[in-house]
Amino acid sequence: MASQSTIAIPTVTLNRAVSGPTDPRAPKPAPLPAGNPAARDDKPRLLGGAHALNLQDPRLTKKYHKIAEGAHIVLIGLGSIGQGTMPLLFRHFEVTPAQVVVITADDRGKDVAAEYGVKFIVNPLTRLNYREVLAPYLTKGSFCVNLSVDVSSNDVMLLCNEKGAFYLDTCTEPWAGEYTNPNMSASEKSNYALRVSALNLREKLANGPTAVITHGANPGLVSHFVKQALLNIARDTGHKLTKTPATRQEWAALARDLGIKSIHIAERDTQVAYTEAAKKPHEFVNTWSCDGFISEGCYQPSELGWGTHENEFPEDGHRHNLKAAKGAEAPSIYLTAPGGTVKVRTWTPNYGAFTGLIVTHAESVSISDFLTLKEGETTVYRPTVHYAYHPCDYAMMSIHEMVGSGFVEQKEKRVLKAEEIATGMDELGVLLLGHKKGAYWYGSQLTIEEAKKIAPHQSATGMQVTGPIIGAMVWAYENPNMGLVEPDEIGFERVLEVAQPYLGNVVGKYSDWTPLKTRGPFANDADFDMSDPWQFKNFRVY
Repeated sequence: MASQSTIAIPTVTLNRAVSGPTDPRAPKPAPLPAGNPAARDDKPRLLGGAHALNLQDPRLTKKYHKIAEGAHIVLIGLGSIGQGTMPLLFRHFEVTPAQVVVITADDRGKDVAAEYGVKFIVNPLTRLNYREVLAPYLTKGSFCVNLSVDVSSNDVMLLCNEKGAFYLDTCTEPWAGEYTNPNMSASEKSNYALRVSALNLREKLANGPTAVITHGANPGLVSHFVKQALLNIARDTGHKLTKTPATRQEWAALARDLGIKSIHIAERDTQVAYTEAAKKPHEFVNTWSCDGFISEGCYQPSELGWGTHENEFPEDGHRHNLKAAKGAEAPSIYLTAPGGTVKVRTWTPNYGAFTGLIVTHAESVSISDFLTLKEGETTVYRPTVHYAYHPCDYAMMSIHEMVGSGFVEQKEKRVLKAEEIATGMDELGVLLLGHKKGAYWYGSQLTIEEAKKIAPHQSATGMQVTGPIIGAMVWAYENPNMGLVEPDEIGFERVLEVAQPYLGNVVGKYSDWTPLKTRGPFANDADFDMSDPWQFKNFRVY
């Protein structure tokens, strides 16, 4: 039974030499607070699909694919994620510097491009010039990796299809100005709307070169975590499976049968910079794209997949009704507040309980849709799915500062470089709630000390994105004519196999935590449901 529900992983040994600060300037980690489950429980068990850091893992140097003569890898944007992706391209693909091209809006990453000897073109893409700028490099068999903001994913994806090139992005982006367009409704600015616009291209892209949309860490990697977590819970609760689910309805039926009511993409980033690199007043600082976080945290509404078990609709909640959806039922709802201001209770095994933000993300919509079970045209099961994110403390302060100024962006923005970060971990995973064992978190625990030893030019946060990018690229090369696909629709075992060496410890942990246990004596949201801890209103923090 276990062999059907786990990924074959080589035996590895955890390298603890990088578990703590390696520089005397590094601040000492704060002691775990009393009552934190991580302070009293045993270390998380390595369950099905588990992986421990191993710097000798042969997958860290494996070449997966030879880039055809005359083909290119085109990187749109070379911000923090692009810079981290660059060394992995040369590590895992047989590609020459002449075959890699960077097209970007500014000089960020120019030094990294020079280090690898690749062509670096500063030419901001617009509606008017993108075809002219990109087309010469999108030869048949090329791969366009869109890591930009303010560049239409849909338009670039259509161009790639036309030219016979593969495509991948980490977020469905519109052209500049749409997030802040006062003539667009909150629903029209939502990730649900962006996803609908992309999925409406399926017919045009059918049987063409594979185009993987929204595939980084989250969205992307976490969809594969959900599947592995479901298999682990099934095994550990005695739920008999004759085979690994293969269709949407089979996965949805498994989630229903296990009793999954809610899924958090639960992430706590504790990375801390050296004193000289710490955040200053009126500066936005983050461990990944500042512009990306501002867009989803301040300019788009908070969104969540809405479960069938929910008894009470949020007072500030709204259902989508977009013409572009062509009458299809929306699996998600949106709230009349940006995600950077909407708080929920959540939990991760290392940090324990904390308050996270329901920042809008594509996986909140796609996972809830993928796990929707229908009988005829009637939806009979769907879990509530949302992001529960506590970014690094500098980014949390930056969002707070921006909200306090009336959502006026700071003039200075800075992504922390790996060498500026002293210590800390990005703990990113999925928290499945409502099954026989209560709560189960499955995901990646990667420290900055580990990330620095694995590959250059990236924080722990960035590496949790770049590894899955390579995994999705490998899958696309191996499945070249799939047209448009979402993370939930691709081979989760293969992507995890390729990405795992970049994820640190991949672990599963059960807990008796519920949102009712960490309300605190002065919680002012008095309207809660003791009969069902997994109701959304019990997680909400006002």
